[in-house]
Amino acid sequence: MSKVQRITPFLWFEADAEAAAKRYVSIFPNSKIGHAVRYDEAAAEAAGRPKGTVMTIEFELDGFRMTALNGGPHFKFNEAVSLVVNCANQAEVDHYWKTLSEGGDPKAQQCGWLKDRWGVSWQIVPAELPNVLANPKAMQAMLGMKKLDIDELKRIAAR
Repeated sequence: MSKVQRITPFLWFEADAEAAAKRYVSIFPNSKIGHAVRYDEAAAEAAGRPKGTVMTIEFELDGFRMTALNGGPHFKFNEAVSLVVNCANQAEVDHYWKTLSEGGDPKAQQCGWLKDRWGVSWQIVPAELPNVLANPKAMQAMLGMKKLDIDELKRIAAR
């Protein structure tokens, strides 16, 4: 992790930042765990976190740098911010949908959006989607889907 990325997402977890980073790295190619900073005695006392546990952990997902923090229960993820995974084909949509939604909230799945087990929102999107959605019938069909089926949307758009 040598070159500085100008903008880096910073994700606040209650206590599972390291586990989340390791899980995400296992899902995406060209990914790795970077530097972890652990709570020392003073920081642990100030934050109410256990000494020696991970405070922040840097990681890369397909070459994109991110940082996760174990900050306690003060803030929760919501749908106002999501991570978009642009997929080349349906096989990628299926793969990322399956792996990221595992243990997540099935009620929070619609139109290609899902919440993972930590409450992080993801959009699993076929690269062709914007062109297909120019057709109002395809847009209507997408609104009824959870995981997107690009072939079905293309069939509907072609009618």
